[in-house]
Amino acid sequence: MGYQEAYDKLEKYGQLHVLKYYDELSGYEKEALLEQIENTDLAVLEQCRHKEELNPRGKITPINVMQLAEIECKREAYTKTGLEAVRAGKVGAVLLAGGMGTRLGSDAPKGVYNIGLTKEVFIFQRLVENLLEVVREAGAWIPLYVMTSDKNHAATTAFFEEKNYFGYRPDYVTFFMQDMAPAADYGGKVYMEEKWKMSTSPNGNGGWFLSMMKWGVTDKIREAGVEWLNVFAVDNVLQRIADPCFIGATIATDSAVGAKVVKKNAPDEKVGAICLEDGRPSIVEYYEMTEELMNATDEKGEPAYNFGVILNYLFRVKDLEEIVARKLPLHIVEKKIPYLDDNGMAVKPETPNGYKFEQLVLDMIHELDSCLPYEVVRNREFAPIKNKTGIDSVESARELCRENGIEL
Repeated sequence: MGYQEAYDKLEKYGQLHVLKYYDELSGYEKEALLEQIENTDLAVLEQCRHKEELNPRGKITPINVMQLAEIECKREAYTKTGLEAVRAGKVGAVLLAGGMGTRLGSDAPKGVYNIGLTKEVFIFQRLVENLLEVVREAGAWIPLYVMTSDKNHAATTAFFEEKNYFGYRPDYVTFFMQDMAPAADYGGKVYMEEKWKMSTSPNGNGGWFLSMMKWGVTDKIREAGVEWLNVFAVDNVLQRIADPCFIGATIATDSAVGAKVVKKNAPDEKVGAICLEDGRPSIVEYYEMTEELMNATDEKGEPAYNFGVILNYLFRVKDLEEIVARKLPLHIVEKKIPYLDDNGMAVKPETPNGYKFEQLVLDMIHELDSCLPYEVVRNREFAPIKNKTGIDSVESARELCRENGIEL
């Protein structure tokens, strides 16, 4: 994209301030800025003006959950079906690892954080070791697709190489980068991160499959004959990945998507609750849980919205292709966004100062007509690392790892 084309695009969206420092940039910086302008969807910034109208919720009702007792009765059959799918090369795993360890006090990718006490045990290592358990059980390698971001791609790929992929076969690992979305002030004006770079952030956990398509990874998936993708987040160090019983249960029930869930430890726990919305599978985020929903009970007198998702889903590839052909809803999230002030000086705000734009995986689930909520034992499969100390922290994850016999 040339300067005039970039100028015209910015003028169309009221963002000409992006070129404020253009004349003082180096040749490389000018080229980088023009390329970013070309590749950035500035149309999303228009959403700031009518964000209240976005994504109205439908009628929320309970959904049937496959609970532990039912799973145990059919574990052998489900596991057999799941292992057959893995051995046939029909299952791939997608690790969402675009984030940084900022809340853990680290400037490195979150997955390189060391949770070990007597030896090095990295978050990435724990996840790969969990996947290797299934590889050994099935006697077959599972393609692993790792989503990074422009902020951590080089560091992540270098770390995997340095650690010899923690014993995983490198030819079964594919890295791809998450799309980025512009970050703006409350009026929809994009912030500048550098004089030659607009402020951007990853476009949310719902953008992963579209990012795979843009990187050509979906071509590899088709060539390999992969029919199911188990997508999971980087921060849960206990989760089972490509879990044969989970895969088998999803296939046996002919569900479009499987969702691992845990029994909530409190009505207001900060996890999304699995539910139906206008009769289709959906998730109510914890901050959307009203008193009415928290107090609702089912026919057995149990809490009606008592199961929280842990961001571990099993999607059919053919459904994902149909979903991204339609456009997922956009969510506007208030955040603290570092920026350059009017004098070109870097500012790191202490309170929220604008919006980031995200697509969410919960909307992918709502696009489908069926979902299997599959309960797992939370102390065995749910050790999220969101903070350095306290709830859902490095401390709590270490304790849960020890409880499960994992040496740290």
